[in-house]
Amino acid sequence: MEEIFLKDDFIKLGQALKLAGCVESGVDAKFVIQDGLVKVNGEVDERRGRKLYMGDIVEFDGHKIKVCKG
Repeated sequence: MEEIFLKDDFIKLGQALKLAGCVESGVDAKFVIQDGLVKVNGEVDERRGRKLYMGDIVEFDGHKIKVCKG
């Protein structure tokens, strides 16, 4: 499981996918999220602006990303 570290209290879902290297751009993130291909804490979430906090788990294309406090 890959970990990404927060500088602030939260990170948005689209930004987290980019930071983890799962997508190349915000546009790519927008499409995979809108297409229902991304899960947050086990549930599909289609909101690119979804705020992720410490402990949240994102799943996409066989990758699992844990949000940690940095």
